[in-house]
Amino acid sequence: MLKWTDLTQDWSAMYTRAKRRFPNLRDQDMVRLSQDRKCFEAYLAERHQLTMNEAHEELEDFLFTEGLNREFSRSLSK
Repeated sequence: MLKWTDLTQDWSAMYTRAKRRFPNLRDQDMVRLSQDRKCFEAYLAERHQLTMNEAHEELEDFLFTEGLNREFSRSLSK
């Protein structure tokens, strides 16, 4: 599974993927939110009409899926 720190290390690439999953994200808000997971979850909840628990679960699911994508890409390149 991808971790929040993995996500923030390549924020520009991961933000593009996050934007596809969460279309209500606004570009101008992302720089300040990229460093704080709890703030990002609260923002995600607000922008997508989710509860905090739902936002947390959605982010966990996104990280899991992106982790699988990363592992799959690495296995193809071997």
